[in-house]
Amino acid sequence: MSGPSYLLALLPPDDVTERVVRWRERHGLHDAAAVPHITVKARSGLDADMDWQAAAQAALANHRPITFSFRAARIFPRGQALYLPVLGRGPVDLHLALLDAIRPAQRFGYEGPQMQPHLSVALARRGLDLAALLPDLQAEVADLAERPPHTAHQVALMRKPGPGGFYAVVDRWPLGEEKQREGTGLLGAQP
Repeated sequence: MSGPSYLLALLPPDDVTERVVRWRERHGLHDAAAVPHITVKARSGLDADMDWQAAAQAALANHRPITFSFRAARIFPRGQALYLPVLGRGPVDLHLALLDAIRPAQRFGYEGPQMQPHLSVALARRGLDLAALLPDLQAEVADLAERPPHTAHQVALMRKPGPGGFYAVVDRWPLGEEKQREGTGLLGAQP
């Protein structure tokens, strides 16, 4: 894929974002996980023509806010990323609702009811020893497992310009309760 790609994600609380960003900076990490997020719909079916947008926004408008919490940092079994597991059925339920609404022609193998919600902190690459970084990340975020759950009222539309880029938030779309409060469902101008 050479052009832009999109995904839909929940954003962690601001203080978690700040801590993850600081930790990444301290370790000189520069990869597609630069903006902390929890993917609820990966790029399959989210084409640059945006013909899926109305279906996605309708699914979000019909979905309640999502409550989730974090657990201790881990490395995926195949070693592809250092991540924070996300607990709570809400992210998977939203993921399934988005799959049903968008109906991508093809799905990634990790999409579907087996999806493991997570916040990627560092992606594997040549010369990076994720196992060596794990204890420091675990110490940095040890308290997150003890915090009360966080409730997200919006989903971020994230865009990556192409290979070598990183996903950045370009818009925020409301979940059901938020849309009713805002009245329009269009949050492009929101901070």
